Amino acid sequence: MKIHKILLAALLAAGASTHVAANVPVLAVPEESVLFLEQPPVFGKVPESAVAISAQTPLFWFSGSQPLKQTQQAIVLLEQAGLQGLNPADYPIESLKQSLAQANNGQLSTEQVAQLNHRISQVMRMYVKDLKNGRIDPNTVKQKFNRTPITDAQADVFLQNALQQEDLASLPQTLTSPIPMYNSLLKVLAHYKTLLDSPAWQTPLPALKGGSLKPGQPYAGLAGVQARLEALGDLAPGTAVPAVYDARLVQGVKNFQERHGLEPDGVLGKGTLAQLSVTPEERVRQIEISLERLRWTPLTTHPRMIVVNVPEFILRGYTVNNGQVDPEIEMKVIVGKAFNTSTPLFDGEMKHIEFSPYWNIPYSIARSETIPRLRRDPGYLSRQGMEFVVGNSVSTAVTEANMNAVLAGQARIRQRPGPQNALGDIKFIFPNNMSIFLHHTPSVGLFDRTRRDFSHGCIRVEEPVELAQFVLVNQPEWTAKRIKSAMESRKSNTMTLSEPIPVVLAYSTVVVKNNKTYFFPDIYGQDKLLNQALLRHAQQRASRPLFASNP
Repeated sequence: MKIHKILLAALLAAGASTHVAANVPVLAVPEESVLFLEQPPVFGKVPESAVAISAQTPLFWFSGSQPLKQTQQAIVLLEQAGLQGLNPADYPIESLKQSLAQANNGQLSTEQVAQLNHRISQVMRMYVKDLKNGRIDPNTVKQKFNRTPITDAQADVFLQNALQQEDLASLPQTLTSPIPMYNSLLKVLAHYKTLLDSPAWQTPLPALKGGSLKPGQPYAGLAGVQARLEALGDLAPGTAVPAVYDARLVQGVKNFQERHGLEPDGVLGKGTLAQLSVTPEERVRQIEISLERLRWTPLTTHPRMIVVNVPEFILRGYTVNNGQVDPEIEMKVIVGKAFNTSTPLFDGEMKHIEFSPYWNIPYSIARSETIPRLRRDPGYLSRQGMEFVVGNSVSTAVTEANMNAVLAGQARIRQRPGPQNALGDIKFIFPNNMSIFLHHTPSVGLFDRTRRDFSHGCIRVEEPVELAQFVLVNQPEWTAKRIKSAMESRKSNTMTLSEPIPVVLAYSTVVVKNNKTYFFPDIYGQDKLLNQALLRHAQQRASRPLFASNP
């Protein structure tokens, strides 16, 4: 006990905040992981076997002056941080190992052991927070999520649990099991790391003559294409390379295209060749970026959620019934154009549904599109069922006065409910200061496209009745028949939900579903932005080490 008292005194003197205050909630850690997109997460469910303790004393990594067995396990976790998609260089591993070797050899004084104990706690606390919170604040990379990162004291709870249970090796699983899809991405990361030295990518694929390769045509890069398809699992190995682009290779390319956000037509064109040319090293980084983003995207905050994965162009709705998690709905969506009207990434609460909505045309669209169109073609207003709203009056006269009033912000243009309304016949409202919402659309043919970024920022949904039924499940009076009737009434009617539903506009260019890994284009450059932030973070940690010298 003497060494513990000395350690405690030294730590307190150093100002180490390694205990949990009385008002810090005790954390209960689920022991089983569940996967988003493959299997949605269990919301708020804590297994009876979950262990919760409150860290009332500092973390101890020594018995006397000798490191505990778990202290070495901590070093191993830091050395293996790359397996979690973290950067081992962020942690002063070599410095800690050198100091621990000195402790093992009895070369450190009691005070130096106490200092080293404090340093190990600092580093492990950082590791826990990196895994649980992520390293980057999402607000700095244009993602406005409501979240509550864990504190130092809460990180210590996880560490104390692991130390008292003598199971530090399971700490990463404990920390990340509630994060949807995380485990699946770890397996994908490990697999792509095995491909880093694959000969399939050592020789570049030659350019395509004529811009594309179709069945029956020869191509000098067929061996390379086949090798890459085999390495990625899109083509069974063991067959000789054909002289021409044959049916077997075509099917392999279709499999590859389907997993990479491409039209699965079997034609080896510019886009497919570009995706085949992405190296395993680049895919590893893409997966690491996706893992970082998963750490802070709020996908598991409520029993029922709606999540739109923007680069995948998919909306999913989940619910929990009798402790069982079920994916209730999945549908295609259309999101904002990549270059000028991208859909913002944030979370909110759906509170209202508007049936047969008016579309109040945003000022930016009215100025840049609608008014110029009306100047060229005044009849466009009536054909589209539009009208000017000036104060409390409505006008269908296409006059300079009305148009100038719109441009001056003194009037607006709106589109009446009906079959031509750009919002379709239903609007799902989750209030936000960016005027983003979910809605139907009369342009249903666009849902057949593989890449679906066509909107001005709002999200168009393929199956509005199905979504409304999911949203209104706790209001059984809203049957499918009543929903359709309200949508077709051409009379605007806004209703309030009895229980708000969280909506998350998320962004992941890597998705695991049905035991397949899908890669999607970084349509908004978010992966590039996060990669730059992570590189800056690594440079900052390298320039400001946690501690400068050994004890």
